[in-house]
Amino acid sequence: SEMCIRDSFGTVAVLSPQDQALIKGFIVNKFRGDPSLLAPGLDQLEQLTGRPTYGVLPYSDELWLDTEDSLSVRAGEVVGRPAPPLGSQGLRVAAVRLPRISNSTDVEALACEPGVTVRWVAEPAQLADADIVVLPGSKATVSDLQWLRDTGLAEAVLAHARRGGVVLGVCGGMQMLCGRIEDRVESVQPDGRGRTIGLGLLDADIVFQPEKVLRRWEVSSAGLDGYEIHHGRVVRCAEQEWFTAAGAAQGYVRGAVFGTHLHGLFDNDGFRRRWLEQAAQAAGRTGFAVATDVSVPGRRDAQLDVMADLLSAHLDVDAVLDLLAGPPSAAPIITTRLGGLP
Repeated sequence: SEMCIRDSFGTVAVLSPQDQALIKGFIVNKFRGDPSLLAPGLDQLEQLTGRPTYGVLPYSDELWLDTEDSLSVRAGEVVGRPAPPLGSQGLRVAAVRLPRISNSTDVEALACEPGVTVRWVAEPAQLADADIVVLPGSKATVSDLQWLRDTGLAEAVLAHARRGGVVLGVCGGMQMLCGRIEDRVESVQPDGRGRTIGLGLLDADIVFQPEKVLRRWEVSSAGLDGYEIHHGRVVRCAEQEWFTAAGAAQGYVRGAVFGTHLHGLFDNDGFRRRWLEQAAQAAGRTGFAVATDVSVPGRRDAQLDVMADLLSAHLDVDAVLDLLAGPPSAAPIITTRLGGLP
């Protein structure tokens, strides 16, 4: 309670008067415990800031899709709420928790499947029993590739591939799988060349361009949609096409190594099921059975319903909506800093 009050007061106090004027109240999110214990602190917060708290929303373990905030992606943690396998075997997915990870939600669709356990990893030993290793997106591909090498994870990924294990790279992760990366945009090297040797699991080269690719894919004929957001381009590739969209290759494959720039790919239920069957066969998990009724878009809609129910039950929605017409009076400007808080 005390930490919540200090954080809320401090956040307002360090803002400029112009920005403070935009803060009309507070909503406490993901609160664990008895909300009545927080009530005295919230009364104190209103006395100190002149701003009410409109609701205290409880934590719900049903809300885990589309977290995106990298602070919520912790090494060692399992993604979502794994369901038991439908067949005699499950699939173990190790998703590498890169320091500059982006679009971490790509693996969440896999975690929706019964029998698929997705765990974030940051140490080589955590790859030992994995069937599938995922390299997700990165805000700085070359820097995170160096981190892979420094931690020993790069060699662990290569060893996994040499054993015939499945490797999936998405966007920056795919770029790391390639043979050569030339980057003068995100991670310029002191010599200005920006040339880096990748992991070499895909015979392809990447060159970064200043203009970022921002593209939404909706290919109804292929039953696919997704999006791209990246500086790196594939300038040469000797690998087979994994799949195509709009008449062009959007993914590449060598044996059990897969790479694509597309995010949101596994939200497509049919595509995800086909790939999981293929990955399970490659990993020797012949007892794995893919579900035919899992809908990731449906799961997302169900979570929105849970969120709406929480807001309806624990938030003064009408009072928040009234703010759209303007508050009855201006909230005071805090001129003291944290020292003003008892």
